[in-house]
Amino acid sequence: MSDETRSLTQALKGDSKIQGNWGELVLETILESSGLRKGEEYLVQDSHTQIDGSRLQPDIVVRLPEGRHLVIDSKVSITAYARYAEANEEKLLEQELAAHIQSIRQHIQGLSGKNYSAISDLSSVDFVLMFIPIEPAFLSALKAAPNLYQEALNKNIVLVCPSTLMATLRTVAHLWRQDQQNRNAMEIARQCAALYDKFVGFVEDLEEIGKRLDQAQTSYHDAFNKLKTGKGNLIRSAEKVKELGVKPSKTITPSLLSGEE
Repeated sequence: MSDETRSLTQALKGDSKIQGNWGELVLETILESSGLRKGEEYLVQDSHTQIDGSRLQPDIVVRLPEGRHLVIDSKVSITAYARYAEANEEKLLEQELAAHIQSIRQHIQGLSGKNYSAISDLSSVDFVLMFIPIEPAFLSALKAAPNLYQEALNKNIVLVCPSTLMATLRTVAHLWRQDQQNRNAMEIARQCAALYDKFVGFVEDLEEIGKRLDQAQTSYHDAFNKLKTGKGNLIRSAEKVKELGVKPSKTITPSLLSGEE
C-alpha cells in the first residue's frame, strides 16, 4: 500500500486541480459502489442557496430518508503527504507529516466556516463528512495526531477515508431499502383497505338486489292473486265471456282455473 501511495502521490504531486479532480473521482466511484443512485439518492456539485442569499456548491449531497441530507466534501490537499511519502530522513518525515496534519486542520477550519447547515433548501444533518481519498494519509494523520478526529468533530465535521465512507454510504443505502419496504407495506395496507371497502360495497349491493327481487316476487304474487282469485277476478270474467259463445283459439291453463272462487 505504501509503494502504491508513493506512485500515486508522485503523479498528483503539486497540482491542486488534478488532486481535486482525482479526489472527486475516487469519491464518485465509492458512491457508485455503495448502491446509491446518482441523481436520486445523491447529487453531484448541486448548487444551493444559503439563508443570506449566497450560493454554496457542495461536492456531494446525499439524500437521506425523511427529507434529510448529508454533505460530503472531498477537497483535501495531499501535497504535504506526497512529500512525506517520498521523504527518507527522519527529520524531513516529521516536518512533512506535521505539514500534512496542518493542511488537514486548515481544511477543517475552512469547511467549518462554510456552514452547510445554513443552506435554506437543504435539511442537512448536524455534521459534514470530510473525505480524505488516500487511506494511508488518513491513518498517518490520526496516528500522529490522535486528537485530530475530535477536533474536527467539535466543529461538526467527521473525517472519513474510502473504507469508512463506504461503510457509512452502505448504511444509508440500507436505510433507503428499509424506507422503501416500509412505504411498500403502507401501500399494501392502503390497497387492502380499499379492496375491503369495495368488497363491503359489493355485498351491500347484493343485499339490495336481493331485497328488490323479494319485493318484485311479492308484487308478482299480489298481482297474480288478483288475476285468479277473489270474486269477479279476471280469469273468471274471461271464462264467463267464453261461456256466452265466444270461440277463442286458446284456453286458460286448468291449474289457473282451479284457483277460482
